[in-house]
Amino acid sequence: MALWRIRATVDDRPGYLSVLTASLALRGVNILTVQVHTTEVGAVDDFLVDAPDQLTEADLRAAVERGRGRDCWVARSEARGLADQPTRVLGLAGRLVRDPDAAGESLRVLLGADAVTWRPTPAVPLGGVDETTMLLADPVGGSYELRRREPSFTPAEYARAQALVELAATVARRDADRVTLVLPDAAEVLVRPATADDLPGVLELHAGCSDRSRQRRYLSGTGHPPAARLRRLLEPVRGLTLVAMAGSGGAAEVVAMANLLGEGDEAEAALLVRDDWQRRGLGSALLRRLLGHADAAGLAAVLLHVQAGNTPMLRTVQGLNRPTSVGRDGTLLTVTVPLAPRRSGAPRQADATARARRSY
Repeated sequence: MALWRIRATVDDRPGYLSVLTASLALRGVNILTVQVHTTEVGAVDDFLVDAPDQLTEADLRAAVERGRGRDCWVARSEARGLADQPTRVLGLAGRLVRDPDAAGESLRVLLGADAVTWRPTPAVPLGGVDETTMLLADPVGGSYELRRREPSFTPAEYARAQALVELAATVARRDADRVTLVLPDAAEVLVRPATADDLPGVLELHAGCSDRSRQRRYLSGTGHPPAARLRRLLEPVRGLTLVAMAGSGGAAEVVAMANLLGEGDEAEAALLVRDDWQRRGLGSALLRRLLGHADAAGLAAVLLHVQAGNTPMLRTVQGLNRPTSVGRDGTLLTVTVPLAPRRSGAPRQADATARARRSY
């Protein structure tokens, strides 16, 4: 027995697929997997089959045509083809999480493309697919061009490929936000976007802060928010949360957290720095990164709610050397930091040239 891939278009009418499978069965062909790609001209069925050794490509093609299949493509397959499509896609997604620059190679493996080329120019037209060429928009700038002589690309394959590219872009943006800061006293901290997995470390951060530090951060009480609220803060629907990590390996601990929570065209920023890491420049560095993210996102302003007696935080804002306006409600100050207006048509992400691309 031998493994083959068969792709054919079948009219999307009741019973037509069973006619095709019956025709293959008469030749002793065992269908191992099948994928259905819906198109405007009918359902494109993609089979992985196990066929008797004596059957040739011409025999299989004839069996498909007798089963009312058309536009038939037949090719030998390998044992790795036995992995179902969801498993293959998950494996490629895992690879991209480890190495987002492997997007081109992942696309080639996913679609069996003959060539994958990244270009710095946007896809024109804005994404699309024909029989031998697929154009994919890269969310961080540029585009991918895929070529495959046969079989023809389908809309379903285009959707899968675009989803894979968007995953790679998301991971690349995450990695771009990871930076090691060297503070004025030569201490080093890793700053990165937070995830839900950081909840235990953030709980320890709150437990290690003084009542005064927690009260200045949350403006009321001396305790810390419940775990459910902190979990939401770590991955806000609109905005960004950064954590600062000190130490290495299993000894790394969260020593600061910075939140940027968006609403409309503005966002609120807030910091919590563990007491032994205060007055070392860490809060200023975190606040500058939040403002940079807000500016890249096209926000109009960032607001900070600060107690009038929180001199260290007011000094941190002053050290930004940015124009600000201050509103007062009793002992609560609202500091507004306006951001530079974005020119019409300007890109929201400035990292389009940050990664070198190559053809595969």
